[in-house]
Amino acid sequence: MTAPKKRVLLAGLFHETHTFLEGTTSLREFEIARGKELFARRGDASPLGGFLEIADDCGWEVLPTIDYRATPGATVDDAVFESFWSELQQRAIPEIREGIDAIYLVLHGAMVSQTYPDVEGELLHRIRRLDGAARVPIFGVYDLHANFTWTMASNVECLVAYRENPHTDAKDAAIRAARLLQRRFETGQQTRMIWTGTNLVWPPTGVATANDPMRALESLAREIEAAQTNVWAVNVNAGYSFADTLDTGVSFGAVIEHHDGDPARPPELDELARLVRLADELRDQGNVTDRPIDAVLDELDRDAPGLTAIVEPSDNIGGGAPGDGTGILRAFVERGFENAAVAINDPEAVAALADLQPGEMKTLAIGGKGSRLDAGPLELEVELVSRSDGRFELEDKQSHLASMSGSFFDMGSTAVVRHEGVIILLSSRKTPPFDLGQWRSQGVDPAALSFIGIKAAVAHRAAYDPITSRSFWVDTPGPCTSNLKNLPFRRIRRPVFPLDAAAHNPET
Repeated sequence: MTAPKKRVLLAGLFHETHTFLEGTTSLREFEIARGKELFARRGDASPLGGFLEIADDCGWEVLPTIDYRATPGATVDDAVFESFWSELQQRAIPEIREGIDAIYLVLHGAMVSQTYPDVEGELLHRIRRLDGAARVPIFGVYDLHANFTWTMASNVECLVAYRENPHTDAKDAAIRAARLLQRRFETGQQTRMIWTGTNLVWPPTGVATANDPMRALESLAREIEAAQTNVWAVNVNAGYSFADTLDTGVSFGAVIEHHDGDPARPPELDELARLVRLADELRDQGNVTDRPIDAVLDELDRDAPGLTAIVEPSDNIGGGAPGDGTGILRAFVERGFENAAVAINDPEAVAALADLQPGEMKTLAIGGKGSRLDAGPLELEVELVSRSDGRFELEDKQSHLASMSGSFFDMGSTAVVRHEGVIILLSSRKTPPFDLGQWRSQGVDPAALSFIGIKAAVAHRAAYDPITSRSFWVDTPGPCTSNLKNLPFRRIRRPVFPLDAAAHNPET
């Protein structure tokens, strides 16, 4: 007799929240997929695609409910979370009543709403209290930049984090989590999550997994997994430093086997303590700050061959910044750079070009509208080079951008303009610079440039490192500054490094 298919409920909620930005992120800024629309992600590089691949291989019956996702931005309106929860209940409760074998969630882990500083924790707490869901295994996947919390850990059996930054393994992480769920089905072995925080907060520039401290921490995490047979997964959470919450920062978690009569303090916490001690030893290497742009460009050899990348973490689109900072553009223009380019998110400037034909000139106020920290719009006379609808196919279907958006990305109405030796790509929707198709789709080959400005911290490297000869990270005015002491933290636990130099990590 054939065993009945395992019934697995599927949902997703994904937003990295920058609480220091002005305004809020509203419901209209979220892309929403309902029911069978989630199946459209089959075969792509997203975590949803990874889960569906394993679900198909294992013959599960997937019960798709709802998926909300938006690019990083300001604090989320409460209405977004309550709308998500309402829709999830409507779709999930009938399935739970009929009987389900597990719940699988695709989360970020650093979502903050007006009322809830730990949205994912609140979500998991609510799911656990639905009739019939108290003992249902909850598995899932989440972003390495999560500000993971005890509430999240205490309400699930297994959540698996990405291991790579840039996030080239988002799909692979989802696959790992789904395979562990299948292991749960096959063995009947229950699991639980343990977690420990630290007194460390690192800027995004300090948490690339190709470099220490993250390289060393991920290596130790894999060592622990290999040595401890009852440990199913070890997660290194780099944290998201632009969210002002109690639990913002570095933490560690593990998925361990759960047996009746286990001690209240599992011995596996000693393994997490090893990670805490190593993080403390390497804490200065994670606190990567940037030199002022003027100092960097004044020393730059402008005749050096190949492409030079000028990276601007303070306007990091992938970190939630508006992507319209004028720091690099001003520097290129003032110094008369040639064969240079920068992308600016400015729908107003694009709209102002609507009546122009390629080759015609117009004076535009470009950028400087999204953050009070920027110097403001830069007025330039520009030549219109081209205009498009801004939709492009990703060149790298395994990139972090692919994990977020699938195989295509829509920049909105887009225009390419030129001011003297500087090319400016103007978009109507902020576009994380994680794929070279952003430029090539608009007729610009970035590899042929001498200089390019990149609004990112780390995640651009998978795309740009192969074509750049050298890269310089620079400090400009903007909300994603790498100098965390410049941010007005109020809710974070104290003391914490680097805000408090004397902060240290207690024994786990």
